[in-house]
Amino acid sequence: MNIHQELDAYIFEGRITSEVVISCLDKFAENIHIKTVVVMDKASFHRSKKNQDKISEWKQKNLEIFLLPSYSPQLNLIEILWRFMKYEWIEIDAYSSLQNLVNYVEKVIREFGKEYTINFA
Repeated sequence: MNIHQELDAYIFEGRITSEVVISCLDKFAENIHIKTVVVMDKASFHRSKKNQDKISEWKQKNLEIFLLPSYSPQLNLIEILWRFMKYEWIEIDAYSSLQNLVNYVEKVIREFGKEYTINFA
């Protein structure tokens, strides 16, 4: 996600692990053509040895990783997106079932930048 309302989302159901993150970043790296920086928080699956071992490979593909300082959700665009989803865009009936919630989240992800936007000014 960037401040221009562009979002490259990977929908995954289950526990997020280093392997999941690596798979998503490998796929993302296949489609970039200019130097691109992915900003991540310091979740354990972002800081793992497995992720660290991939950094030089990603860098050769124009993908660099930047880890945010601890306790800085205001700098993490995804945290801002989740806050908008939770408090602004997802209607109360989304919480009536897990499937409704998944449907609402997927709808926002699909329509982010069109129907759902954030003014970062």
